[in-house]
Amino acid sequence: MAKDNGGIIGVLNTPTTSSASGVWSLDDQYQARVSNIWPFAPISIDFLVVAGGAGGSSGGGGAGGYRTSTQAASIGTVITVTVGDGGAGAGATSNFGAPGVASSISGTGLTTISSAGGGGGGGNDTQNTQSGGSGGGGGATSSINITGAAGNTPSTSPSQGNNGGDSISTGPYYPGGGGGGASAVGANGTGTNGGNGGAGTASSITGFSVTRAGGGGGGAQVGGTAGTGGTGGGGGGVTAGSATVGTVNTGGGGGGSSGGLGGAAGGKGVVILSVADASYSATTTGSPTVTPNANGTGKTVIQFNGSGSYTV
Repeated sequence: MAKDNGGIIGVLNTPTTSSASGVWSLDDQYQARVSNIWPFAPISIDFLVVAGGAGGSSGGGGAGGYRTSTQAASIGTVITVTVGDGGAGAGATSNFGAPGVASSISGTGLTTISSAGGGGGGGNDTQNTQSGGSGGGGGATSSINITGAAGNTPSTSPSQGNNGGDSISTGPYYPGGGGGGASAVGANGTGTNGGNGGAGTASSITGFSVTRAGGGGGGAQVGGTAGTGGTGGGGGGVTAGSATVGTVNTGGGGGGSSGGLGGAAGGKGVVILSVADASYSATTTGSPTVTPNANGTGKTVIQFNGSGSYTV
């Protein structure tokens, strides 16, 4: 379909999905629309991107980075979704917990949103901790206090996470620090207690308020008290036995342990999109969970628990 340009010498105007220059009759517009060659207004989409939480060791694992965005996408845009796995717990508390894996969304014309994986919890007598979306808690030592790792690494605005808590070298319990969470730092270990994991952040993108990206609790030796996991899927620490894993698809950090036992794994991340019901295209890959009119909001929620794509 082409349209003359009002008598001006030059090429005929032809509509595309992005522009339609010139003066068009209603019938011409209709014919172009049914032929899918007429520009449509961009579609507004809300995004929540949570990375995988880190594994714990002596210190609790940091939560996966937590980021939100609202962007306008053109019809036909393919949005690529990557959901990061949680990091493995340390095989022994002399090792770090493994970091979580980044989650992201990207597509032509969109600003890429990438959330960093959580930083692994520090191990016994290990002099460094791991930074990440939220930082890992400091590992217990018998000689010096270990500072928890930095969160919001790399730096984003608003912040994607918080620092892990410090360990303390006071015997005989040698408590580890709690992993950082999306909305709060991990607590420091005290004389007898492992630090609690930092709290996560609540979102109502699904139509219900759900808290995600809590940090893992720090461990302590037997006779002390381990730290609790942060709200939002953070795993609790232990003094003996197995620590609690971060909750899957929340990006929660894994809990810490002590006495040579390894900490727990972090929880896998999640990516959630929300679009007006009338604008939902029903074109996806990766088998996301799709909820029309989520809790009466008039929006369709597309939750990716694994990687995939959505075509606007």
